[in-house]
Amino acid sequence: MAVIISKYHSRSLFIAIQKQEKKLDRDEISWGQLQLEINTLTEENRLESIATTQLKLIIPQHKDIIYLKP
Repeated sequence: MAVIISKYHSRSLFIAIQKQEKKLDRDEISWGQLQLEINTLTEENRLESIATTQLKLIIPQHKDIIYLKP
């Protein structure tokens, strides 16, 4: 009887390990996708495009820049 119980627990643990490994794989894929999304969203070209189109920001002319001394 002890052998049967031991085998049952062993199989149960093996199944639990497999489930956790599948979850880890899904989480790693999700992490990679999030990293790609972060890189895409923080690209300089994208930020500049949003600043000019949506926020209507412009780069000031050299004559319009005021320098302050500390």
